[in-house]
Amino acid sequence: MPTIERKHVRRVSPLFVVFGLVFLFAAYNLLHMVMHNKGPNPGAAVTDALGMSDPVTGLRYHVAVTATDAPYSQWQCRIMYYWYKKVRDMPGSDMGNFTRILHSGRTDHLMEEMHTFVVDPLPDGLDRGYIVLNRPWAFVQWLESATIEEEYILMAEPDHIFVSPFPNLAKGSHPAGYPFFYIKPAEKAKIIRKFYPKEKGPLTDIDPIGNSPVIIQKSILEEIAPTWMNVSLRMKEDPETDKAFGWVLEMYGYAVASALHKVKHILRKDFMLQPPWDLEVGKSFIIHYTYGCDYSMKGELTYGKIGEWRFDKRSYLSGPPPRNLSLPPPGVPESVVQLVKMVNEATANIPKWETLNRS
Repeated sequence: MPTIERKHVRRVSPLFVVFGLVFLFAAYNLLHMVMHNKGPNPGAAVTDALGMSDPVTGLRYHVAVTATDAPYSQWQCRIMYYWYKKVRDMPGSDMGNFTRILHSGRTDHLMEEMHTFVVDPLPDGLDRGYIVLNRPWAFVQWLESATIEEEYILMAEPDHIFVSPFPNLAKGSHPAGYPFFYIKPAEKAKIIRKFYPKEKGPLTDIDPIGNSPVIIQKSILEEIAPTWMNVSLRMKEDPETDKAFGWVLEMYGYAVASALHKVKHILRKDFMLQPPWDLEVGKSFIIHYTYGCDYSMKGELTYGKIGEWRFDKRSYLSGPPPRNLSLPPPGVPESVVQLVKMVNEATANIPKWETLNRS
């Protein structure tokens, strides 16, 4: 039987949502003024090259993942949670408790399987069909209402698989994040300046990151989260920005919000790998399977064209992938092979795998 975890279910009334959003929108200009007159953080420009102290090993971080009650989200969360439980207590791990922040506004049938905190989605129509826009609002509600024992938080996603145990990668008040090659603030200068004007500082203040994976002090995230929500909503409201940023809009929202709060992230390329582009697992801590993996039977990548062999999470929108997926053909990179093996191990051991998460 799966481990039964205590449920934390708290509903936020729709009236509170509306008033809360109105308040936060009004507060944005005040926050903007306060931050404009705030001096720079003397430790803001943080990189590993600065020779700072080691990560805060031994200080546990809470693993938090935002999710919906759709089957597509549920089966990914179940795989992620399986590997969280397996890695959590290994030597070298600073993982603490786990929370699935469910922003569907109602409970679902995974409540007894994993620790879940229910929050409300954005009011109807506000996300404009961009479901990820609910993520910052979900964190705002969770941080305000939940009991979180750990001082640090790892913001993760359902399509993350923990490859190996890892310590708290943050360094004191400086969060750790993953540098995404496609987040390029300097190349989007005209648009970025709508939300991060010149008087705030150079565009290099904005890290090439999203909110996940990030390990960050809870107190700092409590400051950033409302701004992250407001900036993301403003970006979505602006047609030019919405078109330019597309599906990574909310990632830019987090990056800009962090810069507005003078928060710089330690960039860790070993935080995560993304098959099929990253060929080896190496010493990375997380596999992010956001991209489809398509190959010929000769082991040749056919990205953009359905391969003779493929693994793509989007093939399973209405229900989970079957157990015992076929392994890739010879010649396919190690990262893809390990991904499929880890999916297979999880699905072989999760009860009611093929029946519980179907729409």
